[in-house]
Amino acid sequence: MNPAYARLKARFARIATLGEAQAMLGWDASAMMPPGGGAARGEQLATLAGLAHEMLTAPEVAADLADATTSGDWDDANLSLMRRGHARAVALPTSLVEASARANSACEKVWRGAKAQSDFSAVRPWLEEVVRLQRETAAALAAASGLSPYDALMEGYQRGVTAAEVEPVFTAYEAFLREALPQVEERQARGPAAMPLPGPFPVAAQRALCRRLSEGAGLDYSHARLDESLHPFCGGTPTDIRITTFYSEAEVAKALLGVLHETGHALYERGLPEAWARQPVGEAAGMAAHESQSLIVEMQACRGDAFLSFLGPQLLAAFGGDPAPYAPANLGRLWRHVSRGFIRVDADEITYPAHIILRFRLEQALISGQLAVAELPGAWNEGFARLLGVRPPDDARGCLQDIHWHDGAFGYFPSYTLGAMAAAQLMKAARAAVPGLDAALARGEMLPLVGWLRANVHGQGSRLGFQDLLRHATGKSLDPSDFMTHLRQRYLQ
Repeated sequence: MNPAYARLKARFARIATLGEAQAMLGWDASAMMPPGGGAARGEQLATLAGLAHEMLTAPEVAADLADATTSGDWDDANLSLMRRGHARAVALPTSLVEASARANSACEKVWRGAKAQSDFSAVRPWLEEVVRLQRETAAALAAASGLSPYDALMEGYQRGVTAAEVEPVFTAYEAFLREALPQVEERQARGPAAMPLPGPFPVAAQRALCRRLSEGAGLDYSHARLDESLHPFCGGTPTDIRITTFYSEAEVAKALLGVLHETGHALYERGLPEAWARQPVGEAAGMAAHESQSLIVEMQACRGDAFLSFLGPQLLAAFGGDPAPYAPANLGRLWRHVSRGFIRVDADEITYPAHIILRFRLEQALISGQLAVAELPGAWNEGFARLLGVRPPDDARGCLQDIHWHDGAFGYFPSYTLGAMAAAQLMKAARAAVPGLDAALARGEMLPLVGWLRANVHGQGSRLGFQDLLRHATGKSLDPSDFMTHLRQRYLQ
């Protein structure tokens, strides 16, 4: 191996190890840490971010990148990603990286209380500091990359996808939504009303069922944990996966479907190529790719008729009561109900993209300076009313509902809907490639689908960008029509 490239591989492995420590501290902050630990945790995360940044921007890295040579697709891609990561890092002074980490951690802690009180004014000065630093970061990255400031932030979550590519996709979906949503609502109103599941749902039984279904999907719990947090998420590292959910004895869907969603993320992390662990090319292909994996499990597979025919008896066995509400058709009416709700994480497949379109446009305006943080609540409510025809009654159900901006994640939101569209495209390809896939899902067998994803998505790491990954797996780049066809088939036929 070329000596310069060998040194780079060793350095990037150490940087990745620091990232793993950050990931575990982040999981602990959300799942285990007492409230009084927040200030110290912010310093810990800032210090690790600064150390990783210093390691990546050291002068010898530039020299090794100039001298490094590789041969073979994986090594070539790995070196290319090293150069990309270095170019982004050297554009940012360490002081800015650490200041952002501190500001994000501090704002996120204040946001928790502000959301609970629906009090935007409580978090506003903290968010203003986060946005100020994000604008500074975006400007520095843009100057180094030739991208627009917002595109430079997007590049950090899903490389190779720009706002100019996303905008027509979202505009086309808006047109679809204006036509399809009233049709779905009218069809839904003519159908039978959904019967609520009887409950109560003891937490111990929920926990056992969630874990059993997650294991059945292929998640190996010798490398994973299932815990609780305010908002479900998947964290940790590829060999130490941490997924969380939130239980309520009054209803089971949020915990159960949340675990299945996070299991999709976890399976992706566990399926990354072990031979390239702690190397850039061994990481996931980006957040849109990641969201496609959670949504193909939760939305495409587990909310489909086939899997619901398996899941109904599992729920009845776990919780008992009247069997009628556990019939697959009723579960479909319950868990595929379309409504113009205010909360993104509770939204159905059809209205969910509207939530993302709103955030996509607002965060562009925040980063460009066209929208001041103080104006955010009003702009949010106006935009939501234009998209879905209803106005949030308070900020807890408006601009305070998400953690992302308060934690400095600008440019992330488009990945959710790009991922949903990719999931529909991947599921179409999987059905064509795997005979009897729906019959397997009706028996509760997820492994045929997961095996196809292992070969075509997970095992590719980040060797391929988002569009090339879709071409590899499905034969074409992102095709939003597959998503809209899926919605018509599920909700209008």
